[in-house]
Amino acid sequence: MNILLIEDDTIETMKLQRTVSKLQLKHSIIEAKNGEEALSLLQAPNDLPDIILLDLNMPRMSGIEFLKIVKADEKLKYLPTIVLTTSENRADLLECYKIGIAGYIIKPLKYEDYELKLQTVLSYWNINELVKA
Repeated sequence: MNILLIEDDTIETMKLQRTVSKLQLKHSIIEAKNGEEALSLLQAPNDLPDIILLDLNMPRMSGIEFLKIVKADEKLKYLPTIVLTTSENRADLLECYKIGIAGYIIKPLKYEDYELKLQTVLSYWNINELVKA
């Protein structure tokens, strides 16, 4: 799978890379530091990612602002977008689902819990028919 990770925290990016490597997954990870950079990548003529992992709390453009733009775009609106965040704010969760996300994962503090959550999410999307379509 091709995964677009939108994350401004270098440690969180390294954590995802480490998890994918440790689990020996053959996924390709494209990184964007913020929503603006991600939109530029998505407008390029290259292949679109299979899924997007999105942090909500970012500079320049919040994850929710990014979601509103992507879900309003005819070409991009069907990309499965999974929020990967520290925000336990119920209003954020409800707003994201209203906009059209495919999942909302709260980043756990313990690495082992993070690894388990990521393994579960990536395993699910690896076999999901939407990604294959």
